[in-house]
Amino acid sequence: MTTHTRPLGKTGPRVSALGLGCMGMSALYGSADRGEAIATIHAALDAGVTLLDTGDFYGMGHNELLIGEALRTAPAGLREQALTSVKFGTLRDPDGGWGPIDGRPAAVRNFAAYSLQRLGVDHIDVYRISRADPDVPIEETVGAIAELVEKGHVRHIGLSEGGADAIRRAAATVPITDLQIEYSLISRAVEDQILPATRELGISITAYGVLSRGLISGHFTADRELSADDFRAHSPRFQGGNLRHNLGLVDALREIAARKGVTVAQIAIAWVLSRGEDIVPLAGARTRERLTESLGALDVTLDADDLAAVERAVPPGAAAGARYPEQQMAHLGTEE
Repeated sequence: MTTHTRPLGKTGPRVSALGLGCMGMSALYGSADRGEAIATIHAALDAGVTLLDTGDFYGMGHNELLIGEALRTAPAGLREQALTSVKFGTLRDPDGGWGPIDGRPAAVRNFAAYSLQRLGVDHIDVYRISRADPDVPIEETVGAIAELVEKGHVRHIGLSEGGADAIRRAAATVPITDLQIEYSLISRAVEDQILPATRELGISITAYGVLSRGLISGHFTADRELSADDFRAHSPRFQGGNLRHNLGLVDALREIAARKGVTVAQIAIAWVLSRGEDIVPLAGARTRERLTESLGALDVTLDADDLAAVERAVPPGAAAGARYPEQQMAHLGTEE
């Protein structure tokens, strides 16, 4: 069992230094095996992983039900150590389509009620809107979560995506534990304005996309065929010349990994871990095999020479293509 832990902001608990992002077990990356997904969650808990991340819109509730089943069937000791991080606010429709963000206080309470039921828990440890609602002041949304904290339904308030101004406004209203945002070797815009703001405010980062949806995992190949329901089939970084360029960056990382006797994925995760004790990477593992590989990154030490080599191999801004399709980028609210 790993003993690596990190503080989740100045107002939150200590959590495992690597969390488990469960989205891919239900949506956006093609089909997944339910039994293997639950076994992976159990294996993560057994290895000392405490933070399980989901969203109520992942598979339109499927992911929360999956985690609920995994927690219900886990040994009591493991179940008790699990901390749930839940995003809400993104609307869906029966055809699987995506709607706008709803951050109204009444909607916050409604979303929370359904999440608690699906997860089978009496409280959510970290609750956050997936993106700020442009029609509702962020102060109103986080204020509604604060009311849930007062009633015991939520323990801590988080944010997801958003720019430095929104982060400051939210933190001036209620205690914010952490910001969830994409951060990886090829997605580093957070370093410009967002990371300085969170560090000033004592807010930690839970970093998703640390392997850039598998792009820098060392396992993705140029000839891989993606199903229509796989997000990557429409992601700019996985298209044509962009993909070939980005896989060239992976080849450069592969040389560094080979010299250290580790995998490309472990180098990429270890790099995120090296950025500070206030950053908790989320491993998007869907299988026990990938989980084991990700956990191995906790034992990888990158010295000054290693970090310099990684910077030369993948300097800031080296990736080709945006991290989301153009129409989605406009809704993120970040400085990227």
